[in-house]
Order: sequence, then C-alpha cells, then structure tokens
Amino acid sequence: MKIRSISAFFPMYGDEGTVELMYNRLKKVLGEISEDYEIIMVDDCSPDNSGKIADKIAGKDKKVKVVHHENNKGYGGALKSGFRNATKELIFYTDGDAQYDVSELKKLIPFIGNYDLVNGYKIERGDKWHRKFIGNLYNNFVHLAFNLKVRDVDCDFRLMKAEIFKKVKLKADDGSICVEMMRKIQNAGFDIKNVPVHHYERVYGQSTFFKPLRIVKTLLNLGKLWFTAVLFRKTTDIPNHKTFKPIIYA
Repeated sequence: MKIRSISAFFPMYGDEGTVELMYNRLKKVLGEISEDYEIIMVDDCSPDNSGKIADKIAGKDKKVKVVHHENNKGYGGALKSGFRNATKELIFYTDGDAQYDVSELKKLIPFIGNYDLVNGYKIERGDKWHRKFIGNLYNNFVHLAFNLKVRDVDCDFRLMKAEIFKKVKLKADDGSICVEMMRKIQNAGFDIKNVPVHHYERVYGQSTFFKPLRIVKTLLNLGKLWFTAVLFRKTTDIPNHKTFKPIIYA
C-alpha cells in the first residue's frame, strides 16, 4: 500500500553502532511505501560519533537531514525536535538502537486511513529480565494512573498524522514525554489503533534511561503531568474536536 508522504525520524545518543543500520533499513522500507519521504536523524549531543556518521550519510542522500543539539536535551527534547522538523503528511518515529524492525512499519500503514495514530506494542520484550520487570511495572503504573487507551506506552514505534501536533503541544524533555503525548492525544479525541510488533535485544550500546536519577526525575514529572493532564485535563490549546481531512493513499 502506497502513501503520499511520510517523515521518519529517530533520536541518537550513544548509537554510533546502529546509525547506518537504521538508515539502510528505513530507506528500504520508506522507498517501498512512498516516493515522497524524508529521514531525520536527531543527534542529542551524542558523546560518540553518531552525529558525524549521520552527517556523512546526509551528504550522500538528499532525503536525509540531521538535527544537532548543542546540549543534551533528553529523550523528550529529541522527540520534540523530530516532530518540529518533520514536513510530510505522516510521521513515523522509533528509537535509534535498532531494537525494533522498521520493516514492520508496513504493518501499521493499512490502519492510518481510519485512525489518527497507530501504535505498536511489543509482542515480547527483547531485554534482560530486570528490564522486563521494571518495564512491565512502569507500563502498568502509568496505565492505571493515566487511564491510557494505548496498550504499550513504552513502545516507541508510532505512526501518526502530522496534523495532530497542530492541536497537541508537548513540553516534557525526559522519558515522561511518551505518557504526556499519549494522554494528550487521547484527551484531544484522536483515534488510536494498537498493532503488535517485535522487539529485539540490543545489537550495540546500553540504555541510558535505567539510571536512578533519571527514573526519579521521570516519576516527579509524571506527578506534575497527572495534575494537568488527568485532574484538570489541560492538554491542548485547541478544543476537543477534529477538523482536518483524512489521509488519502497514493
């Protein structure tokens, strides 16, 4: 199934071993589903060679652009940069560590005509047991606290209509941005579809999220978000209704 246009992006931090892999996989699948696409790589002031590798790729491929952060802005900051720089009708994003198979974007495409956002959920988490335990605990906690319709808020494999962000404004700079985004999209009345995707072990590097200070900061920000997004439902600058046109396939 062909679509008219799509922006695909992924954040980079300590991902020099997977940048080229992600690019090659994305280029292949995007070329199969649309003639009008772009790949955005967000270098969140990565301490390794991720940014340099991305620049080298962009120098050879006009469909690639690289966003560099002079200072580390966190996972939320990296996602916001990706959304801001996307110019196409649809936006797809995933993580830069290659734990998701981007070819499974094809599984999401058939649903985007009838839904505003198609969210993957992990069939089986490809991590060590302690990360699986913490991940499941976190997912259950935020579902209960925020009454989320998305099945796996921690699954960063999302396809969405770009016009969502004319109504939904994101603020978080840390990992709480996923809960913020999904709750605000839900509050604004957008339709969400959950689709199963595979999740694999890391082929390079280590996660930077599972550190005590980061976890504490995320939990504190989730508390603040709960008061605004759940208790008072102050989520967008635009009323709870949709007015934009549906996606038309190419």
